[in-house]
Amino acid sequence: MSEFPDENIDRRLLDAIRGRASMEDIANLRGPEVDTPAAAIEALKQGNERFFSGETQRTVVSVNQRRSQIISQTPFAVILGCSDSRVPPQMIFDRNLGDLFVVRVAGQIVDPATQGSIEYAISHLKCKLIVVMGHEGCGAVKAALASDEQIAKESANIRYLIEQIRPVCERLPAIRDEKARMREAVTQHVRAQVARLRQNPVVQTFEAAGTIAVIGAYYEIGSGAVDFFISPEELAVD
Repeated sequence: MSEFPDENIDRRLLDAIRGRASMEDIANLRGPEVDTPAAAIEALKQGNERFFSGETQRTVVSVNQRRSQIISQTPFAVILGCSDSRVPPQMIFDRNLGDLFVVRVAGQIVDPATQGSIEYAISHLKCKLIVVMGHEGCGAVKAALASDEQIAKESANIRYLIEQIRPVCERLPAIRDEKARMREAVTQHVRAQVARLRQNPVVQTFEAAGTIAVIGAYYEIGSGAVDFFISPEELAVD
């Protein structure tokens, strides 16, 4: 997959539009897709390296580039991430319009709604990778660490979110340092959500065929770096 549309591609798009090409023809001018889970992981790693080093290459999307995606979209990865305004996946992974299929909900929980979105992405859009990404200072995880009395004051819908996270928090080892405790809670929650997602029959079918990978990640807001959890050892739920 070409990292970013270059001037030659943009010129070809403009020529095609001026020549009254069909939207199908215009869509076909886009670069080739990332075609393996390993390539998708590498693309995200490289993009994040650019982001945290301050060497981003994301470009302003031109009218022609937008038009090339009218007929279809070809994202190569699904990101299940938190709704937190400080955690925008396209920026964190230095990707452009159409590269990522992003599902965001507070606490990046795996529930029927998020699973349906993910099923669509791998079944119909042919995404090669699913990433469950937590982040530093997650408010949803912090809420799940609160006392029963504090949680009882929240609305029913907020309590629903907390209840999806709390089982992991209740199993945490004793950790004095608050920042370390929060990171451990977030990373264990990510692993638990990856495990839950892997129980989904649609995901299981695609993963068994080797056409997708399901991994975890942790975004550190302070540095801008993402830690990836890929191996069985890194994804093991304690």
